[in-house]
Amino acid sequence: MSLHDDAVLVLKEYEDQQELRQTYLEHLQTHPDGMWKACEAGHITASALVIDPARGRVLLTLHRKLQMWLQMGGHCEPGDATLADAALREATEESGIAGLSLLPGGPVRLDRHLTPCAWHLDVQYAALAPDGALEVISDESLDLRWFPYQEVAGVADGSVVRLVEATRARL
Repeated sequence: MSLHDDAVLVLKEYEDQQELRQTYLEHLQTHPDGMWKACEAGHITASALVIDPARGRVLLTLHRKLQMWLQMGGHCEPGDATLADAALREATEESGIAGLSLLPGGPVRLDRHLTPCAWHLDVQYAALAPDGALEVISDESLDLRWFPYQEVAGVADGSVVRLVEATRARL
């Protein structure tokens, strides 16, 4: 199964945000290259909120280009077999944390936003940090920091706040 086919299947199984989900499916139907950064009409991206439920906190990255506190995530790559694989790869690369595992149940949310490169049709997962996780700043980040749940709204935009809320509801 191709990554494009996996994305269609994941989105068909996702039960929330019906209108936005349909936008994603129509994008993939219209754009066979809709998974890739080269698709100028926009592309599917994958992200994951790294969460430490035992300590009531999330790990956010201060994105180098956007200068915003965000969850880990980005463009799909040819080596990604599934959207979940892409989200986990991005979370691992950007957090430096080995042993992350995705929260069961598929994506937590969808979020469509305009970036300097194109529209990102982001499929958002949550990744559980293992006990004793140590983060390491990547080249894509200016900083990495753990934030208690209640502090996220003070540093991040509404899309990140909604992702934290949806993730906590899933736990």
